[in-house]
Amino acid sequence: MLVNLLSAAASPLTQEQIQKLQGLVAELNPIQQAWVSGYLAASANSAAVAGIATAPTVESAPLTILYGSQTGNAKGVANKLKEQAQARGLSVQLVNMADYKPANLKKEKFIAIVVSTYGEGEPPEPAEALHGFLASKKAPKLDGVKIAVLGLGDTSYEFFCQTAKDFETRLTALGADVLHARADLDVDYDAQAATWLTGALDAFEPLVKAQAAATPAAANPFAVVSAPASQYNKQNPFAAELSVVQKITGRDSTKDVRHIEISLEGSDITYLPGDALGVYFLNDEARVDEVLALLNLDADAQVKVGEETLSIRTALIEKLELTQSYPGFVEKYAEVTANAALQALVADKAALREYLNERQIYDVIKQNTATIDAQTLVDCLRKLQARLYSIASSQAEVEEEVHLTVGLVEFDAFGEKHHGGCSGYLALRAEEGAKVKVFSEHNDNFRLPQNDDTPVIMIGPGTGIAPFRAFLQERDARGAAGENWLFFGNPHFTQDFLYQVEIQGYVKSGLLTKVDLAFSRDQAQKVYVQDRIREKGAEVVAWLEKGAHLYICGDANRMAKDVHQALVDVLVAHSSRDAEQAEEYLKELRAAHRYQKDVY
Repeated sequence: MLVNLLSAAASPLTQEQIQKLQGLVAELNPIQQAWVSGYLAASANSAAVAGIATAPTVESAPLTILYGSQTGNAKGVANKLKEQAQARGLSVQLVNMADYKPANLKKEKFIAIVVSTYGEGEPPEPAEALHGFLASKKAPKLDGVKIAVLGLGDTSYEFFCQTAKDFETRLTALGADVLHARADLDVDYDAQAATWLTGALDAFEPLVKAQAAATPAAANPFAVVSAPASQYNKQNPFAAELSVVQKITGRDSTKDVRHIEISLEGSDITYLPGDALGVYFLNDEARVDEVLALLNLDADAQVKVGEETLSIRTALIEKLELTQSYPGFVEKYAEVTANAALQALVADKAALREYLNERQIYDVIKQNTATIDAQTLVDCLRKLQARLYSIASSQAEVEEEVHLTVGLVEFDAFGEKHHGGCSGYLALRAEEGAKVKVFSEHNDNFRLPQNDDTPVIMIGPGTGIAPFRAFLQERDARGAAGENWLFFGNPHFTQDFLYQVEIQGYVKSGLLTKVDLAFSRDQAQKVYVQDRIREKGAEVVAWLEKGAHLYICGDANRMAKDVHQALVDVLVAHSSRDAEQAEEYLKELRAAHRYQKDVY
């Protein structure tokens, strides 16, 4: 009733704010609604007493922090930069690149950029539009603008931190001056990022303060109060109970996919459909013991990992990366072991990447044994990083649980079976009841529409179905009236139809308006989701033109690109657009947050 009255009543809120509030209220139970009401009332009273007396000064040239984040790391660093800048008394605006209007560039004086890179040197989803704009003829001159760029990446990829390099190159070409040297940071970035933040703020602070105006700002009665963040995060994960590990592919399937359920009871962790769960895992004890034996190391030898002292065996099981290979390890290991063959590989980057494509770090050590002390080995390795999985549940449905859909990474190499670090742990080694360290990673770039009447198209082959299971649970719990269309694909109907019973139940209840399936190996001609999109092209275009939101989840290298091309093709075939206009239309959908991807 409150939600209905809100939209009809005279209100100081914009229509977009009303829709956001409606979406929040719809997610809350009566007790939660009462708590929020009291919290807002208390906040308003405090603002009324203190707001005018403590009004800050307006600074004519704030420090604008732009972030482009695929998994949340760049966003986290950008938030730290904002907090530290504010602690120094600087005026700051923090903006997701996806929400930044490129026309505002010509108004800026101080810009700090924190951006990640993924895939083959590509910008993260939220950064694509701004990245493209800066390379276009529309980009303005930025003479005198002061910039600092921080890149986050992974040295296991060839085009390490390429997006950060692109931003700095393009901004300086437009006339901007680099105020603080760019840093390109690997996955274990925390300490180096902290150093860069301090250096950047030392450079910005005197200039920003010199530009500060003395005009007091008017108090903003509609300032947004952020919800308190969970005490559990990447640096302080929650030890959650692994309650269910269930294989959901058939006995004869070429894929091993597990449905995972984890209890969040006792934590304050919350999440929304579209978010990811970070999971820390334990390396395979048998393979760790093999490494220790090959290097003739005492399992109890004490080593330091950061500021922590522990045994080398514990460090290798709990703290260090042994599955995901990367050039930095080979470079360090080749040097300390004086291994001529590895040193030759290090000198040839292309050969080194080819070498690492088929090897885990276990393999590199096993094939290049040497005399090395425990601490030196630790110093060659980087810290184990949490793996992020798209969440496959809605808290409106499962409450104090979180569900995942995990495909086991499994391959044969050098005469033995290999498994992915986290997928192998969750699927094969961790027992139900074990404690798993987790945290939620919010993804505001993959969200259901605020208006529950909006139709959605979901394209998620394989484990890409995960967030759409969460979407459907959420829309079911909210009683959303909007139509829902799912495209799902996998090799075989009988072996690989993930969540078949649930999907069929949603079809029967009417929640799923349409389902199109593509089981690629069930006929002589392989059929994929992009083929189904082309078959239903007229309807896809009709849904988009009536306001549908479009979502893609899954493989970034092939599937997402093939689906995008299929969308271009159907727009050309079933609307008055040519290929260039179709691409522009899809860009407009992206800018309006109506075309969103969660790809990896």
